Formats: sequence, C-alpha cells, structure tokens
Amino acid sequence: MTRQTDQIGFSQRVRLEWFEQTVNLILAGNDKAAVMNTLQDLLQDKVSVGGQAERGNREKIITILLRTWLTVPKGLESWRDEGLELLSCAPRCDHVAFHWGMIMAVYPFWGEVAIQTGRLLRLQGSAAAAHVQRRIREQYGERDTVSRAARRVLRSYVDWGVLQESGVKGVYTAGAPLAVEDPRLIAWLVEASLYARATDLAPLKGLLDSPGLFPFRIKPVHADGLGAVSSRLDFLRQGLNDDLVMRRKQKTPSSP
Repeated sequence: MTRQTDQIGFSQRVRLEWFEQTVNLILAGNDKAAVMNTLQDLLQDKVSVGGQAERGNREKIITILLRTWLTVPKGLESWRDEGLELLSCAPRCDHVAFHWGMIMAVYPFWGEVAIQTGRLLRLQGSAAAAHVQRRIREQYGERDTVSRAARRVLRSYVDWGVLQESGVKGVYTAGAPLAVEDPRLIAWLVEASLYARATDLAPLKGLLDSPGLFPFRIKPVHADGLGAVSSRLDFLRQGLNDDLVMRRKQKTPSSP
C-alpha cells in the first residue's frame, strides 16, 4: 500500500451534516446520479451561490462527499460497506467517528492535519492554525494551496465541534471528547488508521493513542476483544504487553 504525500485532495470546508446527508442517501438505496443531484440541491444556496463553474467549490465538495462514502478508492469497498452497516444502527453520537475514519482513510491529508493538531493540543492544550500550517507545509511543500487546504480542514474541525475557538484569533482548543466504546467501531477505526498510514502492520497501542484521533476518548480494549469482532484484522503479540495489528489478506474471487 502506497501513498503520495504531495496530494491534498481534501481542500474544502465541509460540514458534518453534509456527510450525514450523503450517507443517508446511500443507505436509502440511491444511485450515484441521484445522490449527486440531491447534494447539488442541498448546496446550491450554501456554497458558490449563483456560481456555475465546472469545478467550483460546490462541485469540489460534492466530489469529496462522494469519494468518501460512495466512490471510494479500490480496496476500501468491503471496509466501507461494514462502516455503512455499523453506522446504520449506531447511536447518533458515534457518527462522527465513522465519518472521521472514512475521511482519514480516503484523504490522508485530513489525518495529517489531525495528527499535527492533536500533538499541539497534547503539548500545550491549544493549537494555533499557523503552527499546524507550518508543520503541514514541511510535509506537503511550501505552497499556498497547502496552507489554504489546512486552514479549511481546521475550520471543518470547528464546524464539527471537535475544535473550538479559544478567544485568540487562529488559536483553537479541543471540543468535548467523544466516547467510543463499541468494540466493532474501535476495530473499524483501527483499520481506518492502517489505511491512513498506508501500511498493513502497526502497533495497536500506537494506532489507538494516535493524536490523529484527538476528538475521541477510546475505551481501552484488548487485542483479543477486537479480534473477536473483526474479520479483517489479525493481532500478533510482541513482548509482554505489546500487540501488533495486521490487515488480513482478503481473498479475491476466482476466475470462472
């Protein structure tokens, strides 16, 4: 699994309710054309009002929404399907974690901004947009598009409620932590983190404690408990207390 670290992809301010609407349309059985048309209607008076540009901000947002939950990259389909199934019967309070995991896997840029934000929050209790942008530019290049995209991702975090204004311009503090207790959701988020890191193997503790999951308070869980609810993850004991998690190779359908 490889990842191009110079690609941004997620460059818009996208509200949580738009992801919710997208998922609801998919769960209702709508095809891509119907989802696109409904999203166009939903956003026409909210983004690029009056604009008809072929690749305006509204169209870019719709692309993000579709790629996150509908037209996902190859290899993520079965994991996405499980996410949709779990989300369909999960309490509303867990929905943020599903959307966060999907975006993180599909758009690693979102996860990188989250990691830098989470690190700053842990170190000093706040995160300045300028500091996050500087660290992201070190990874993605000294480009205005990088700073602009990072700023819009941070504003999305504020819209979602996982960051809040501190009273100082451009400085944010963490929102109220969101509890994640369902072992199935935790296992699903672990797999999201593996996709985001473009790896098939990683220490379990490092994934669960990642600053990229800063909005969540994840219930402590043993590897055995996660292995019992996931059909795509294997766990390997390393030392006395360290577990490695590995994505299980999925069988491909045999040719007729």
